[in-house]
Amino acid sequence: MSGLLVAGTTSDAGKSVVATGLCRAFARRGMSVAPYKAQNMSNNSMVCLDRDGSTAEIGRAQWVQALAARVTPEPAMNPVLLKPGSDRRSHVVMMGRPAGEVSATDFTTGRRRLARAAHAAYDDLASRFDVVVAEGAGSPAEINLRSSDYVNMGLARHADLPVIVVGDIDRGGLFASMFGTLALLEPADQALIAGFVVNKFRGDLSLLRPGLERLEALTDRPVHGVLPWHPGLWLDSEDALDLEGRRSRDNARVRVAVVRLPRISNFTDVDALGLEPDLDVVFVSDPRDLADADLVVLPGTRATLSDLAWLRSRGLDTAIEKHVRAGRPLLGICGGFQMLGTEIHDPEGVEGPAGTRSPGLGLLPVTTEFRPDKVLRLPHGTALGADAAGYEIHHGRITRQDGADEFLGGARVGRVFGTMWHGALEGDEFRAAFLAETAGLEPSGVSFPAARERRMELLADLVEEHLDVDALLTLARKGAPPGLPVLTVGGSR
Repeated sequence: MSGLLVAGTTSDAGKSVVATGLCRAFARRGMSVAPYKAQNMSNNSMVCLDRDGSTAEIGRAQWVQALAARVTPEPAMNPVLLKPGSDRRSHVVMMGRPAGEVSATDFTTGRRRLARAAHAAYDDLASRFDVVVAEGAGSPAEINLRSSDYVNMGLARHADLPVIVVGDIDRGGLFASMFGTLALLEPADQALIAGFVVNKFRGDLSLLRPGLERLEALTDRPVHGVLPWHPGLWLDSEDALDLEGRRSRDNARVRVAVVRLPRISNFTDVDALGLEPDLDVVFVSDPRDLADADLVVLPGTRATLSDLAWLRSRGLDTAIEKHVRAGRPLLGICGGFQMLGTEIHDPEGVEGPAGTRSPGLGLLPVTTEFRPDKVLRLPHGTALGADAAGYEIHHGRITRQDGADEFLGGARVGRVFGTMWHGALEGDEFRAAFLAETAGLEPSGVSFPAARERRMELLADLVEEHLDVDALLTLARKGAPPGLPVLTVGGSR
C-alpha cells in the first residue's frame, strides 16, 4: 500500500491545490491514484455513483481530485462530509448518504463512528489503487482536538502515512507556522512529518532560500518545493473562504449579481459564468448591489428557511422584487429556487422546528415541502432548445402550480427561472442558450470542461516543475524516513 497525507499549517493553506496537482502528476506516471479526505466540512458537494450504481454525495474537492487523477469519483474518497446547518450543528453524510447530525457539544464522542467508517474507506482504497493522495483538514496542530482526530495525524497514525505540511507564504509567518506545527505534535506524530511545501510564492526565490535552509537545518526535514502564485490557477472551490478572493471583471457587458447567502452551498454553480468574457460575476449581500445587475442569481443554501429570513432582514427581498418588476432576469438554484415560491413547509423539522411554514417571495407558483430523506440524482434533459445535465442534492420536494412552465426540474414564469439542478451552467450548450435568452449574448465559444482540464494540466505542470515529485512518490511508497528528530517547544530538538 502506498499513500501520502498532504496537511497544512492552516485552513486554505493550499492542501487541495497540492493534493490535486499530485493526483494528476502521479496519474501522468501511469499509476492508478485515489484522492481521499477522511472528513470534509463544506456545503459544496457533488453527486457521484457508488460502486453498486446507486447515487451518493461527496465533497466537491475530492470529486475534482478524482477527475485530476483520471478515475471515477466514489464515496470512499470522502467518507465523511459535514454540512454546516448552523454555527453549532452539522448534518452528516457518511459514505455518501445522510447519517444524522453532529453538534459542537458531542464533537468528540460523536466522531468515533465516523472515524471507523473513514479509516475503513481509506483501507479499501489503498487495497485497490497504486497510491492514495490523502488531504488533511485545517491544521494537524489543533492540539485541543487531537484525541478525536481521524483526518490529520489520526489518519497518518492509522495507515502509517508520511505527511508533508503545506504553508501559504501569502499569509505571512510561514516559517514560524511550519516549525510550530511540527513542534506542537507529540513524538509519535512528529515521526511521520516528512517535509514541507511552500505555496503561493511571488518574487525572487533567492530571497526565500536562506529561510528554507534554516528551516531544514532546524527540523532535519526537507522542503520539497516552492509552488509559485499563478493567476490562472483556479480550481473548483471547496468552501466559502474562496469567495473573498474573487474579483470582478472590468468592461464586461453584463453584470451578474450572486446573492451571498450566509449558508451558501454549491456556489460553484456560477463558476462557468465567470469564464464568459462578457460577464462580470460578483457576490453581493447588500440590496444596493442589485440595483445595476442585469441578471440576479439566488444560489443554493444548506438552510433555506433561515437564509430566507436573513434575506428579508437585509431588504434583499424588496431589491429582488424590484429587479423582477423591471423585467430583468432572475435565476434561483435549489434552495434559492425554493425561496422564489409561495410557501415553504417543514412538517418534520428537517431544517428547524417541526411544522414550520414560511411564505416565499411569491415570484414563482411553486410550493416546497421538506422531507427527511434526501434526493440525489444525476438528471439529463433539455431546456431552451439545448441539451442539459446537472445533479440534484436536496430535501425539498417541489409542487408546481398552474401558470408556470417546467424548467430543469423547476419552473419558469417569464424571465424568472427556478431549477433544482446544480451544475447545469457547466454545460456549454445550455449555458449559451440561457445567456442568449436572458442577456441577448451570442455564444462565446468558451468551454467550461476544457477550461477545467487546462487548469488541472497547468497545476500538474507547476507541480512537476517546482516540487520534487519523485521524492514525494518515494515517500508515498516507502513511508517517512526512520529516526526523524523530535522537536520541543522552545528548542530545535
